[in-house]
Amino acid sequence: MRELLKSIAYTGIGAAFLTKEKIESLKDDLVKQGKIEEDEGKEFVQELIQKTASIKDSLDLKISQIIEREIKNLDIPTNADFADLRRQVEELQIALNKIPKA
Repeated sequence: MRELLKSIAYTGIGAAFLTKEKIESLKDDLVKQGKIEEDEGKEFVQELIQKTASIKDSLDLKISQIIEREIKNLDIPTNADFADLRRQVEELQIALNKIPKA
């Protein structure tokens, strides 16, 4: 069972997209084929769901990091940059309003 779990975990990205229903179906097939017992199947499902969630989280983080890095490389302004510019414009407007008019 451990070897089977390892080989499935090594599929990496593919495993990240397994749904609980597909995992349950895989378990049922393995039980029917006599490759695992029902109790092992339940453990298998839990472990695979946890690994799938972990892989998906890791993949999401990596994709976010790549996107963020590429946006910086392209020198595209962020929402924070625009917010800072708005703040600066507001401060300038306040300062201009304080200057006596001639």
